Amino acid sequence: MAVVGLVTARGGSKEIPRKNLAPVGGKPLLAWTIEAGLGSRQLERVIVSTDDEEIARVARGCGAEVPFMRPQELARDDSPHIDVVRHAIQWLAAHGPSEPEYVLTLQPTSPLRTTEDIDAAIAIAHNRNATAVVSVCQAEPHPFLAKRILGDGTLEDLWPTDGGYLRRQVLPPVYTLNGAIYLNRSTSLLEEGTFLPKGTVAYVMPSERSLDINTAWDFRLANLILKERDGRPSS
Repeated sequence: MAVVGLVTARGGSKEIPRKNLAPVGGKPLLAWTIEAGLGSRQLERVIVSTDDEEIARVARGCGAEVPFMRPQELARDDSPHIDVVRHAIQWLAAHGPSEPEYVLTLQPTSPLRTTEDIDAAIAIAHNRNATAVVSVCQAEPHPFLAKRILGDGTLEDLWPTDGGYLRRQVLPPVYTLNGAIYLNRSTSLLEEGTFLPKGTVAYVMPSERSLDINTAWDFRLANLILKERDGRPSS
C-alpha cells in the first residue's frame, strides 16, 4: 500500500508569528512531525508542502523532502486545506513515478503524535480497505455538560436534562477530531474534495497525545510535555 506522508506547513500564521518554526521542546515545531513521519516504515516518502524558503530549509535539514514550493494562492489564511493536499497529489502524479494510493496529511500543530500512531492508522486502512482513516480523541469536557448564557445572564442547559444532573459515568462516549492524522485515498480526495468521506474509519488517540497547538498556552503545554517525554528538565 503506497502511502506518502504530507506535512503541510505554510509560513504565515494568525495567532503565533512563524508558528511552524517556533521552538518547542528544544526543536522547531515542524521537526516533531517530520521525525514521527520519518520513523514510520509504512511511509514511502515524507514531503513538506510550504510556501516559505526558511521552512523548506529547516524541513530538508530534518530529513524531509521539499520537491516543490506551494503556490501563494494556497498559502493564505483562507486557503482551504483540502486544496493544498490536492495540489500536492497532482504534483506527485505529474512528476512521477505515480500518484500515491494514500496520502497521510500531517499537520505540524500536532507534535505529540507518534510514529506508532501513524503506523496504527495505516494498519487500519490496510486491514479495513478504508477510503479514509482520521484520528479522534474523547471529547473533553463532554458536550452534554455544556451550558449557554441567556440574555439576562442566567445559565441554561444546552442539552435538555429534565432538571436532572448528568453524571459523567452514565454519559455515552463521544469523540472529536484532534487534527493529528488524516489518511485518505488520493482518488477520494481528488474526486470528493473532503477529508471525511462516507465510511471514514476512526483511529482513537489518547488525550495526552491529542494536543493541537493554536495558542501561546498550547505551546507552553507542549513544551512541558515534550521536555518531560525526552527526559530533559523543563525551563
